[in-house]
Amino acid sequence: MTAEAADENLEGTRPFARFEWMLAGRYLRSRRRETFISIIAGFSFIGIMLGVATLIIVMAVMNGFRGELLSKILGVNGHMLVQPIDSALDDYDAVAARIDNLDGVRFAMPFVEGQALVSGPVGALGGLVRGVREVDLRRVPLVTKTIRAGAFDDFDTSGGVAIGTRMAQQLGVAVGDRVTIVSPRGNITPLGTTPRVKGYPVVAIFEIGMSEYDSTFVFMPFEEAQLYFNQEEAATGIEVFVDDPDNVGPMRRAVEDGAGRPAFVTDWRQRNITFFSALEVERNVMFLILTLIVLVAALNIISGMTMLVKDKGHDIAILRTMGATRGAIMRVFVITGASIGVVGTVAGFILGFIVCLNVETIRQGISWLTRTEIFSPELYFLSRLPADMDTGETITVVVMALVLSLLATLYPAWRAARLDPVEALRYE
Repeated sequence: MTAEAADENLEGTRPFARFEWMLAGRYLRSRRRETFISIIAGFSFIGIMLGVATLIIVMAVMNGFRGELLSKILGVNGHMLVQPIDSALDDYDAVAARIDNLDGVRFAMPFVEGQALVSGPVGALGGLVRGVREVDLRRVPLVTKTIRAGAFDDFDTSGGVAIGTRMAQQLGVAVGDRVTIVSPRGNITPLGTTPRVKGYPVVAIFEIGMSEYDSTFVFMPFEEAQLYFNQEEAATGIEVFVDDPDNVGPMRRAVEDGAGRPAFVTDWRQRNITFFSALEVERNVMFLILTLIVLVAALNIISGMTMLVKDKGHDIAILRTMGATRGAIMRVFVITGASIGVVGTVAGFILGFIVCLNVETIRQGISWLTRTEIFSPELYFLSRLPADMDTGETITVVVMALVLSLLATLYPAWRAARLDPVEALRYE
């Protein structure tokens, strides 16, 4: 044996040598009598691709949905709410100033709030009237930077209100038109409390992007709201906006102490715990359900590889008689099955990434083709479909698909390696 031949023989006996990759590639290419096996491999590839893509898309949409809701909720409502205990909050200016000076607090905003019926020329609906000062309202960019008509100039002295786009559409009003606000907490007379009815001009129309807020919120000048809700010289509460909304827990004690009076402090997580807990449960359940798609595709790999091993029994026997080890035979079929999983996973990742980048365009296209409203804002709160791919979750999905695909190849490959050449060639 020459030195070159010896080197080639040594190369051929190394794990994952060139001939193992060559055989695996040959088994992946179908011939006429192997069409059925190739169809199973094709379905396995499509299943893994769609499973990975679906998982990435759904998790990205749910992350985007949660993130958008969180930004809308925290963009309008404070991260913490300070409410009075025992007595009315008539020292709101002093309390807000003390809280403003605390470390980690962006600003504190006194407000007056009450529920009322808002009516216009073509309809009426319930609204949440919130009285705020112009200087504080301008600190809430989610409102001031989403003005679609009108302006907040001289809001304190305008004697008007600002409403959302959906409320304006349902009431049939525009900037300059008047809306009538009816509150059950009106004037106190000898015959009882009579509802308070008063008309206000619309000075601004905003679009926060969350249907519930755009159809419910009515912003009114602070002093006008005090008069309207019979809260002269007092505020309903103080909204506190902090630098780090995720770190509101440790700050609650500091805000309670900084208030300098008996007060009940709640944070955004306590006020929305049911809603965000439901979203988290739904997200985890969807992940488990959609993982079954990848699992089914992995089971298809097992069935396809098992049939391939049975079909290639004659070839395996000849390879064994020519000196191929059991390890080499096992690696050939591991490479064959794993290639389906790897290529399917990569294709699924690319497909999911492309869809996530264009998910809103796709939604609009489907809505246009079907003439229906996909993800109605009235049901899903948001006016657009968001998608936010989390790097850690995406890596988890990809790794999970690769591991399942690899595990699916082990048993068929082990069966191929255990094949007895004598039994396979007995009737040849």
